[in-house]
Amino acid sequence: MQRVKDNAGRRDRGHVSAISRDAAASLAVDALTFIANDSVLMERFLSLTGIKVADLRHAATKPGFFVAVLDFLLGHEPTLLAFATGAGIDPANVPAARQVLARPMESRRP
Repeated sequence: MQRVKDNAGRRDRGHVSAISRDAAASLAVDALTFIANDSVLMERFLSLTGIKVADLRHAATKPGFFVAVLDFLLGHEPTLLAFATGAGIDPANVPAARQVLARPMESRRP
């Protein structure tokens, strides 16, 4: 994961700023990738969510799925810190991203 400008919600000299919905979604996808790359974490995530491996792709299209991914990280500080360190982000960006993704999407007018 590349570091990007602070206004996208990534760490820039340790400062956490507002995070856009796109940046929050990207962070959540990175979090899922982090979880999927560790068989122990993936097994725990699937067990806690009740999602079957075969249904994971479909589940990822559902509202709230990526909130659950971030909740999973937030529920275990060592996992959260390992993810944040590996991603080069401030751990405080994870709850900020979760908050953004938990809000309903604003309706867009044509």
